[in-house]
Amino acid sequence: MAAGREAVAQQCDAFVLVVHDWSNLHYNNHAAKTDRVALSQSKDLGYEMQAAVLVSDRSGDPLSAISLSLRAADGVHCSRQAGVRQPLSPLDELAPAMDYIERQKLGLPAVHVIDSEADSVGHYREWIKHPERYFLVRADTERIAEYEGQQCGFALIRQKLHENKAFHKAREVSYHGQLAWQWVAETRVVLTQPARPQRRDGQPRKSIPGPPVPLRLVISEVRDATGKTLAVWFLLTNVPDIVAADRVALWYYWRWRIESFFKLLKSAGQQLEHWQQENAAAVAKRLLVVSMACVIVWKLMHNDAPEAADVRQLLVRLSGRQMKRTKPYTAPAIMAGLWVLLTVLYVLENYQVTDLRRIADILFPNPRAGPYNRGKDV
Repeated sequence: MAAGREAVAQQCDAFVLVVHDWSNLHYNNHAAKTDRVALSQSKDLGYEMQAAVLVSDRSGDPLSAISLSLRAADGVHCSRQAGVRQPLSPLDELAPAMDYIERQKLGLPAVHVIDSEADSVGHYREWIKHPERYFLVRADTERIAEYEGQQCGFALIRQKLHENKAFHKAREVSYHGQLAWQWVAETRVVLTQPARPQRRDGQPRKSIPGPPVPLRLVISEVRDATGKTLAVWFLLTNVPDIVAADRVALWYYWRWRIESFFKLLKSAGQQLEHWQQENAAAVAKRLLVVSMACVIVWKLMHNDAPEAADVRQLLVRLSGRQMKRTKPYTAPAIMAGLWVLLTVLYVLENYQVTDLRRIADILFPNPRAGPYNRGKDV
């Protein structure tokens, strides 16, 4: 939390982005974890992780994890409170997380950035009851809203904006490693449809009417050099008009930063899904320690001081990973190098040089047989 506040003060301009997302932790072969729950299917067992990460509104750099929770058979193990609590539906878990984050005195208003799982009229209605709660959500392409006095699908609204030549080229972007361009258009819409909340209780979904929800609709298109459309995002937000549509689209483009966080926790860093702790409580505690390691890595990557560059170079060398000339370091390489450095420091603090030479003599009794050589037989 302290690292997050410090980073917001140094690296954000007018807002701090809070990216929310879910990631399943698969432990199908970990029978000792008796508190696993079914995930995507009955035989897919593990824990459901929900996370929120602070991201700079200036650069899109990840700053700190600010909320983490694991859903297990005994309930939710959450960084926001002590003890285990009863789970809510995935979307209902968002409001308590938003409340908590907004109470942390981060210094700037938060904009909650969420993928299309959060496209819910009922939740929009709840969120806008809070005067300074801002959100940015990718909407479903099938959503219908009131536009220019008529009920229109988002696909039709997009078509009309094209007819009115409302799209403009915003910036160059990378799309699956290829150069592309982002085009943006904006309009106002009002959501009037009843909410249809979905719960885990197995009961039929009900239609719940409510007041209209006026929002900004920002449509982002990614096009290649020939003008072919590669991707389309329909973005709904209540962020004030002082934030241009181009900026809104860029903020959502930065949502993938939380995916890089999950990657650091899993395949590209800490191998989270191979941990041997036998219950969610132990996994959650270790997860917090590893999240702090991620914060250290991010702080080092953002540091422009010359000595920070030296540290990054050392950690990459310790990691043993090959880097491209155009990209001298990555978060996974720095994370791997940090682990090696901590190991080296442990050795230096707990062993004398004579101890290390004795160990080396045991491993390499013949200096010619291994890498250890005191210079006797060069």
